Amino acid sequence: MTDNQRSGCGYNAPGYGYAAVAYRWLPKDEQSRRTERMSAYRSPLHEMSQTTPTDYWNDSSAMDELEYGIEHGAVGATTNPVIVVDVLKKSFSDWQGRIGEIIRENPCATEDDIAWKLIDEMAVKAAKLLEPVFEKTGGKKGRLSMQTNAKFYRDAEAMVKQSLHFATVIPNLNVKMPVTEAGVQAIEEVTYHGISVNATVSFTVPQALAVAEAVERGLKRREAEGLDNSMIAPVCTIMVGRTDDWIKVATNKKGIIVNPDYLEWAGVAVFKNAYRIYQEKGYTTRLLAAAYRNHYHWSQFIGGDVVLTIPCKWAKRFNGSDVSVEERMSQPVDPAIIRELSSKVEDFRRAYEPDGLTHAEFDTYGATVRTLRQFIGGYAELCQIIRDLMIPNPDK
Repeated sequence: MTDNQRSGCGYNAPGYGYAAVAYRWLPKDEQSRRTERMSAYRSPLHEMSQTTPTDYWNDSSAMDELEYGIEHGAVGATTNPVIVVDVLKKSFSDWQGRIGEIIRENPCATEDDIAWKLIDEMAVKAAKLLEPVFEKTGGKKGRLSMQTNAKFYRDAEAMVKQSLHFATVIPNLNVKMPVTEAGVQAIEEVTYHGISVNATVSFTVPQALAVAEAVERGLKRREAEGLDNSMIAPVCTIMVGRTDDWIKVATNKKGIIVNPDYLEWAGVAVFKNAYRIYQEKGYTTRLLAAAYRNHYHWSQFIGGDVVLTIPCKWAKRFNGSDVSVEERMSQPVDPAIIRELSSKVEDFRRAYEPDGLTHAEFDTYGATVRTLRQFIGGYAELCQIIRDLMIPNPDK
């Protein structure tokens, strides 16, 4: 049995491996070159992680999925309330007993208290798998992202307070908070306290720039006080798939007709534009691509000094594909795509242009609202699971 077959998320069917992918449409010498290159790596994601500056993270704290990711080059992981609920649904029997123990150990705790104690414990287990990379790279990699309560999206002080708590739970932390108006304030303050951020609920170039500038302000405040910044490794997420989702919703709501192929490129265009500006400005923060919908959200970013946080199901698909691992980050999106989307879809223009949104407009941008609602709903579902264990329904 191979390592991939032992994993809970192996990429290949029995007898089908990365090096077995055929390139029958290529010249013989090119077939040979690619086959030889592939034989040196476990998978396309492993090849990417070993041969380019592009980092791969596992988009979950589920232990089997994280183990698979690490086997294939993952150097980080991330989570959010929806992911935590998914982990419980997939492996409830593994956690049911422990949740009961937490409830008994904390007789005065609310369901919210129990939920966050559970999240802390999940984080500790996952973070330990990443500690070797964290120590080897001096804290630059090997981090786990923990997300603040999405209900705090308007309360910078509450986000900072919870971030400070997370920093006591695991050493290899990136703390996630939404790029709302209050979130930008919290990002600066948390950075000042020496905590690495992973800005989330972010879909646009203006949000990405606001995060980078907030981090720089926090770092400069630390420098002015003689504090060490060497262990701070911030990232800013652009949820490229959710950007695509929202542009599609916006065109449908307004009855706008655009080339349907172009709608698959909206998030890629936004991410590449943000990356270009990040490189020009020399920001400390790295960009992170999340929310996968198609292989462009991986293949188009290969070669960039970025992070790709990939769900296990998409890692399987990428690792089983014949998409070549080659540098594409520097390849511009077809200008015709950007022209048509910018001229016809206002919300794409607002996402793409550096001044397309003010900080005050972050909270009301359509993708932000949709995602906050889902994250808050995910947290409510988690609390419902806890509630059913604390006070079981007597009618069932």
